[in-house]
Amino acid sequence: MTERAESVESMEQLAAVWRAMAIDRDAGADVRDLPGIAVRWADCRFAFWNCITLTDAGADAKLLGQRLGQAADIMRAKKHPGFLWLFEDLLDEGARSALETAVEQAGLQYAFPGTGMAGDLLPIPEPAHPDLTFVRVTSDEHLRAYADLNSRAYGFPLEDGRDGLGGSMLWKNEVHAYLGMRGDVPVACAGTIAADGRLFVVLVATDPDWQRKGYGEAVTRKALYEGARATGLTRATLHATAAGAPVYPRIGFRPNSPIHFYTLKS
Repeated sequence: MTERAESVESMEQLAAVWRAMAIDRDAGADVRDLPGIAVRWADCRFAFWNCITLTDAGADAKLLGQRLGQAADIMRAKKHPGFLWLFEDLLDEGARSALETAVEQAGLQYAFPGTGMAGDLLPIPEPAHPDLTFVRVTSDEHLRAYADLNSRAYGFPLEDGRDGLGGSMLWKNEVHAYLGMRGDVPVACAGTIAADGRLFVVLVATDPDWQRKGYGEAVTRKALYEGARATGLTRATLHATAAGAPVYPRIGFRPNSPIHFYTLKS
């Protein structure tokens, strides 16, 4: 794939997976596909499920400014905050140069960085870690543990994560979601879900008290192994935070587009 094609793939994977995640939270979620903008907004307390992304490939500076203004207006109309995800490699050189100014004019502010990644890496060997056992998420108790790990890892109130995952049939049935357990204590989690012929890695988190021990990598490998075994898919994609970006190339992922996350100015 070309660099631009991988960036389009990364954006389209977000749009596909987040449609399912938003509707899972609320059957009436805002999942519109507008010209140049995909809205995937559950309007719940878990900010990751409130998402807008720009979808034009090769947008110039003028079009970028228009899209950012439209996206910010949509975000202002919502009850709960969320993120605008911008895939840098979808912009032309002029738009990249104008990005900082366009963001400011739209009333947005930079939140944190990410990286799109993908690879033809499946199947992988069945993983193991000397400290961990792996438990598939099949119950509301498991879901709460999974939600709480994400809240602690990303700095959200516990109730926000629980609002994003609590009671989800999607996560108990269609997501290959796993907890990494140290004895009876869940310390890491990861999930995969099939989307448009790929296996997408979603919501990887490690308890801050147990980081830098390989737990996140091990449970991600488990979710990939089981997802590939169930679906037969061979290509996987994900969106990495800065903390996770060094981990995934060890599994076989290659970075593509830088991702910029924005919120409304407070």
